[in-house]
Amino acid sequence: MNDCTIFRQRRARLLQQMGNAVAVLATAPERQRNRDSHYPYRYDSHFYYLTGFEEPEAVLVLHAASGRSILFCRDKDPEREIWDGFRYGPDAAAELFGFDEAYSIAQLDERMPALLADQAALHFALGADVIWDARVMGWLNAVRAQARNGVTAPGEVRDMRLAVDAMRLVKDESEQNLMRRSADIAGAAHRRAMQAVRPGSYEYQIEAEILHEFRSRGAQAPAYTSIVAGGAHACVLHYVENNALLRDGELLLIDAGCELDGYASDITRTFPVGGKFSAVQRDVYEMVLSAQSAALEAIRPGVSWQAPHDAAVCVLAQGMVDFGLCRGSVDGVIESGDYRRFYMHRTGHWLGLDVHDVGDYKIDGEWRQLEPGMTLTVEPGCYIRPADDVPPEFWNIGVRIEDDVLVTAQGKEVLSAATPKTVTDIEALMAARR
Repeated sequence: MNDCTIFRQRRARLLQQMGNAVAVLATAPERQRNRDSHYPYRYDSHFYYLTGFEEPEAVLVLHAASGRSILFCRDKDPEREIWDGFRYGPDAAAELFGFDEAYSIAQLDERMPALLADQAALHFALGADVIWDARVMGWLNAVRAQARNGVTAPGEVRDMRLAVDAMRLVKDESEQNLMRRSADIAGAAHRRAMQAVRPGSYEYQIEAEILHEFRSRGAQAPAYTSIVAGGAHACVLHYVENNALLRDGELLLIDAGCELDGYASDITRTFPVGGKFSAVQRDVYEMVLSAQSAALEAIRPGVSWQAPHDAAVCVLAQGMVDFGLCRGSVDGVIESGDYRRFYMHRTGHWLGLDVHDVGDYKIDGEWRQLEPGMTLTVEPGCYIRPADDVPPEFWNIGVRIEDDVLVTAQGKEVLSAATPKTVTDIEALMAARR
């Protein structure tokens, strides 16, 4: 995203909601990995959503009374650019990213008291970072010190993240296009993994195939640590060691998505290492696929967030009773929560600039309704660990199927639909592997 108009419009929307107030939002700091090495830099999602600016050491200030958006950023420094790469500097940043003003980050403490003077409120994420909390208190105290001159300090501190969360929850056209592309890239990586796996491969080798596809297609990074879980490891929801040998007869669960220009994809597929599902593996897989189909069918504008989850649980509970994993009636299994032994997570989450994206799931204690532009995952699963009361043929079968979904005015669009997930399509793709 490099069209500053989009970001200016977002800032304008937020300014209109603020009243007589000033908002301050810093991007994420650089993080040291060890000694003199740093983790790859990733900007704060709220900051990027409002600015499009990717450099560290930057702060956005919105001054509602004057309608100004102001950026504080690093100075242009040709010598540092030799070592660390290009910097915009305040002048270029103001012009290219559509800010009304831009200043050196070194001037932030000097200029903030004047920007806060005589404002009713300060919008700031108080409590998110103790260092920033102390810095902001310093600015407020500097304004209070001018009380004898008739200058007043903001009397209220509000959390601006709530307003930005609500904006980010509904994706605009540019965001939807990025998320389609991100899902396309991740889907290609899953297809590559299906064709690359062989009995005797290691999980990390398949992870390498996924990462290769992400980067070769232009994604900047994985959106999260990829889960490449063979056999019993598929029953560990957040398994990330990815170092085990893959054996014939096992299933391989891969939960992997990429980040493209800030926007995440999040796809899970489960398939047989040897290319063919066994009868019991197929039964469990088809149950989960039917649960996902029921959840997807429930998605449309005006429907409760809870509806897809309830639809999936009904199908899973019926399957668990049929397989002898749960006992009693389907209604009884759901009411008692017995199904949670084999399905212990929710059926989805919001998706966007963050993998688990912002936005409340309930409003005033009620599940919120889906609206066009919302994006979410749909990911039912079934994870069967060995136990005395579980038939042995089901032991260590873990299945999850996850797609990325955009709510549209007409219903929904499955952004990851091109990624194979029927038994027939998976086995056909794996039969053609190189």
